[in-house]
Amino acid sequence: MLVIAAILCCLASVAAASEAYDPLALPAGERAVPLDLDVRDDHRGRTVPIRVFLPPGDATAHPVVLFSHGLGGARTGSGYLGGHWARRGYTAVFLQHPGSDESVWKNAPPARRLAAMREAASLESFRQRVQDVSAVLDALDGWNREPGHPLTGRLDLDRVGMSGHSFGAQTTQAVSGQSFPLIGRRFTDPRIKAAVIMSPGTPQGRRDPGDAFADVAIPWLLMTGTKDTAAIGGQSMESRLAVFPALPEGRGYELVLHDAEHSAFTDRALPGDREPRNPNHHRAILALSTAFWDAFLQNDADARVWLDGPGPETVLDPDDRWQRK
Repeated sequence: MLVIAAILCCLASVAAASEAYDPLALPAGERAVPLDLDVRDDHRGRTVPIRVFLPPGDATAHPVVLFSHGLGGARTGSGYLGGHWARRGYTAVFLQHPGSDESVWKNAPPARRLAAMREAASLESFRQRVQDVSAVLDALDGWNREPGHPLTGRLDLDRVGMSGHSFGAQTTQAVSGQSFPLIGRRFTDPRIKAAVIMSPGTPQGRRDPGDAFADVAIPWLLMTGTKDTAAIGGQSMESRLAVFPALPEGRGYELVLHDAEHSAFTDRALPGDREPRNPNHHRAILALSTAFWDAFLQNDADARVWLDGPGPETVLDPDDRWQRK
């Protein structure tokens, strides 16, 4: 009887912790005001614009979360993520990748925009993107120690998360543990401790993606939708969903939003979208990504209980799918 009572007491404590934790709760007060900066990489002769969301009202060091935009995007996109993550105690840094950013289509005649976007989705753009991530982390480290800089002492670079959407998801996968056997290279940056990957994908032309993801050593949270396809990139629903089974045991979570198109993870609909936007998709994305960061960057036990228990069900629609391994 004593053993049963102890078990019931433990279960009650876990349930209470899960109910008390809320990844959508925000502190009262001011919103995060973005700070725009430029990272100069002299080695490549390249400037990487970034937008930084700092936790408001707190000048201490906070974990850092990077975000890489999709093809044709900019550092100004997906601000709903940066604002929420910052108010939850993270310094959110949104990168802009020259050569695969909004300039690709803005600088092209309307009739050539799709072709220009396809040309920008190149191996060279990919190589530049993964180097952008390391260059930005290097710059953040320098600024964090530079007297008088707006970021001085504001960054905990021992706790870094990486995230991205679409081409940004490919970028995130590369710097967070994916292998590239065909080219014999890895781009993993060991400073990254966890990754949120929106619209993931498998390597093109490979039947079995297992060798690409077998060495992933940090937690990944994959997010996609049942209608998450794009005109550029060559990913299908099958290839997006093939990433999760290929991850090592204990390394992954997967969210599949019902009827979510490729743009569900962005601020607004894209040309060609057919489904009405579901407001709960952003709510679910914010809740699950925040709980994931809290669990794996803050080592928050309550967040881990929420994430691994019934917590996700409280923010998902009935036809959404959630699983972990």
